[in-house]
Amino acid sequence: MDAKKVFYTFAIAVISAVTGVYVYSHIVKSEPKVITIKEEVPAIGQLTANTVQASLPDLTTAAERSVHAVVHVKTRSRGKDYYSGNPFYDFFFGPGSGYRQPQQPVMGAGSGVILTTDGYIVTNNHVIDNADEIEVTLNDKRTFSATLVGADPTSDIALIKIEAEELPFVPYGDSDELKVGEWVLAVGNPFNLTSTVTAGIVSAKARSINIIANQNQTLGVESFIQTDAAVNPGNSGGALVNQRGELVGINTAIASRTGSFTGYSFAVPVTIAKKVVADLMEFGEVQRGLLGVSIIEVSNVTDELADELGVKIDKIKGVFIGSVAPNGGAEEAGLKAGDIILSVNGEDVNSVPELQERVSMHRPGEKVNIIALRDGKQKPFEVTLRNIRGTTGIISSSKIDETLGATLEPVSASDLRRLGVRYGIQVVEVGNESLRKSGVKNGFIITKVNDTPIKSIDDFKAAVEKAKDGLFLTGVYPNGRVVYYAVNLND
Repeated sequence: MDAKKVFYTFAIAVISAVTGVYVYSHIVKSEPKVITIKEEVPAIGQLTANTVQASLPDLTTAAERSVHAVVHVKTRSRGKDYYSGNPFYDFFFGPGSGYRQPQQPVMGAGSGVILTTDGYIVTNNHVIDNADEIEVTLNDKRTFSATLVGADPTSDIALIKIEAEELPFVPYGDSDELKVGEWVLAVGNPFNLTSTVTAGIVSAKARSINIIANQNQTLGVESFIQTDAAVNPGNSGGALVNQRGELVGINTAIASRTGSFTGYSFAVPVTIAKKVVADLMEFGEVQRGLLGVSIIEVSNVTDELADELGVKIDKIKGVFIGSVAPNGGAEEAGLKAGDIILSVNGEDVNSVPELQERVSMHRPGEKVNIIALRDGKQKPFEVTLRNIRGTTGIISSSKIDETLGATLEPVSASDLRRLGVRYGIQVVEVGNESLRKSGVKNGFIITKVNDTPIKSIDDFKAAVEKAKDGLFLTGVYPNGRVVYYAVNLND
């Protein structure tokens, strides 16, 4: 009996042990098996270098293709003469006949980009504005005298020409294809040494910073490419190129309170610059097509204006039409105040700069297809663009040149304050054409043409283009005498 008890006890113990092992191995999770593997760990410096090398693009090819086609541009202007009013001279020889003290020459510098093998170079208008002499130094140190082909203050683009052959040039790219975050190079020649290169990424597109309007006291076309590539004042007019070494922008401005690069720079996209250059080459003047509307960012439309026009602005993209010019292309096509432009030729426009960029690519007489939102529904419109005169023809600079027959320049802020006027341009030399025949003398400051305020030379040109038969000039001489002149354009 005792032996049986011992046997059963032993058997139960064995069965219990086997059952316990089975349950534990199949129901309870086991700890993973740890295997120690001996592995060499690379040095931190080596790991970082490899990682950076793998993540950054190779920009050497883009640099090699562009540096030799970027030039140094140096300008010289005579400066503004100081006028000393003299009642004796004014009495005997007419107003504005006082003594003019010549000032020291003013020197300026910037960069430029060669576009053709025979010497056409694009730069910024503000680099060459009011220059009497322009000198270009190539990357190989050769120096040439340059002539001004034409300039467009509204886009801050100018075209100059040197007499040379077989020059290196930067081919056009497509700024529309640029994406935010894409690597770009800023190439400039600010110090008359050799071209320098800085790299960065596209931070934003279609930026407006109102710098062109502030510089020229006129409405500017701003749709800048914003980058974080280091650009300083001497780089103005230099190239912004993509990774293939193609021109995608003209470096124009920096966001800075000190005058030095502090994080962001801005370039005119090549879509705008290319059109301006083509116009200047062919006509000597920019042929800008106009829709004939005043436009407002949708986000800036007040509730009162929306209610007045009976539109709802909530969560709507596009550009709001505030008003439509009489007899303009937009009115003729059927667009109305309160419509919201959504696209131009199939390209979405969600800001004023984007709309300006799309329209600025076209000349007067060309048609653009507009999709606009009206009463909650999308409607198509075909708009024939007009020029500044309200016609569809090409504008020639000959009328302006024949009418002016004069050298004009901006008026300094100190002279405006002294004379008690807010704006104006000054006639430096009258010449032998219509202004002289009408009695205008050197020193006359034009403040209005046909009751239109004249804040810049560009304003004066626009007024001349609009006029049909004559001009009625309002202005003041440096001695403070207010004078009016009637100019016959048909002489």
